[in-house]
Amino acid sequence: MTKEQKDNLFVLIKSLSKSEKRQFKLYVGRLGVNEDSKFLTLFNILEKLPTYDEAAILKNGVVKKQQLSNLKAHLYKQILISLRLNPSHQNLRIQIREQLDFATILYHKGLYKQSLKILDKAKAVAISNEEKNIAYEIIELEKVIESQYITRSISSRADELTIQAKELNRQNLLTSKLSNLSLQLYGLFLKTGYVKNDEEYNRVTNYFNDRLPNFEISELGFREKLWLYKSYLWYSFLTQDFLSCYKYSKKWVDLFYEHPDMIKLNPVFFLKGNQYLLEALFFIRHHDKFKTALTAFENVIQEPWFPKDDNVESLTFLYTYTNKFNLHFMEGTFHEGLPIVNEVIEGINTHKSRIDEHHIMVFYYKIASLYFGIGENKKCIEFLSKIISNKSLEMREDLLCFSRILNLVAHYEAGLDYNLDALIKSTYKFLIKMEDLYEVQKEMIKFLRGLGDIYPHEIKKEFIKLHNKLKEYEDHPYERRAFLYLDVISWLESKIENKSVNLIIREKFLASNSKN
Repeated sequence: MTKEQKDNLFVLIKSLSKSEKRQFKLYVGRLGVNEDSKFLTLFNILEKLPTYDEAAILKNGVVKKQQLSNLKAHLYKQILISLRLNPSHQNLRIQIREQLDFATILYHKGLYKQSLKILDKAKAVAISNEEKNIAYEIIELEKVIESQYITRSISSRADELTIQAKELNRQNLLTSKLSNLSLQLYGLFLKTGYVKNDEEYNRVTNYFNDRLPNFEISELGFREKLWLYKSYLWYSFLTQDFLSCYKYSKKWVDLFYEHPDMIKLNPVFFLKGNQYLLEALFFIRHHDKFKTALTAFENVIQEPWFPKDDNVESLTFLYTYTNKFNLHFMEGTFHEGLPIVNEVIEGINTHKSRIDEHHIMVFYYKIASLYFGIGENKKCIEFLSKIISNKSLEMREDLLCFSRILNLVAHYEAGLDYNLDALIKSTYKFLIKMEDLYEVQKEMIKFLRGLGDIYPHEIKKEFIKLHNKLKEYEDHPYERRAFLYLDVISWLESKIENKSVNLIIREKFLASNSKN
């Protein structure tokens, strides 16, 4: 898989919308510079290039090789300034910081009362919108002005500012500890994955408890609660406590619904909270709540007031379609899910510069699983090969593992047995290199290795034996997650009952819903 050129300036220019490019050219015009200025010429060259090509830039003669780095840095800065002036990027944080900048200018000009007036208004906005870090910065500047100059603004000003600074510092410190814990747990998850035994569970639990700061829940504001729920959520994911994942992701999402203004200010956190909520509901197979949460999520992101920018639109695409796939997997409606495959492929091409490679591979795995469910095994193999051949994918060994196992099963189902022995050997070699395999994976390896020695009339009996063995792990606290990647149980039942996989899953879903 070829990698795109990652030149920062080129990527930035290619990310600009038509209106942002027009805004930049108007901004350059307002600067009063010559239209043939080098950095504008460089912008026009890069805008037209399909891929970053330094030789093509130098061939235009706009700049010498030794000057190119400085010119690119200057252009990069000018584009950022232009974007900052663009109304579509004027969010609340930028506006508060702009007021702080204005107050600083007034302070340096000796206009202290004007400076304090702006600071007081900006501080009120910052505090009411949970922007406590910048609120603390504002108070620190207020303290500087009050301590150096006789403003006679309020007689009790010193005490008031001291109390405000102390309280904000306490809240910021707690937020910092909670955000550090959340990040550390996420890092631990990337490094070690989910816990696989009691020893790992105890180690992660001690790690979490040792770093969880003391707090009174009644004293926490929006921001502190958000990081608290995040920390508990990552701990729950690590320990595979998916019911607890649901509990804390629900608290996270409800927090935003209780403070709707925060959705506009923190759309990315709102999107991620919904993604974790839907993922948890998928893991615990709670269909009705999943469908309700997905509908509520889609309703909000379609509201005209919901923020729209490149990052938000990419995440919205990623989370919406991930969960549309999951809904079809839960309901066993694999055929009905096929129309979204082309939509996802188009979306990947549109958003590929802003979606990491791992999530693209997850999409390929879901598409492969969809085709496997309806018996289109060659299409399944086609998408799995995109994952297996990706040599740069270093994260999530479990995705690579189950891609190879599903690939092997799809080859078997498609009757492509001319090189099945070689495929079994290469898959087995890959899997044994992985540390701490799930027992489910080990049983699958044993079964697949023995496929060549099983007579056709004995195959059904072997399917039943493997089915009985794997059923023991279906509700195991550390093993059950393996079935979320590959529903081996349903596949075995399809072989035993001579039905399609999607029909087996559909029958299970309907039976479960009729009981509920």
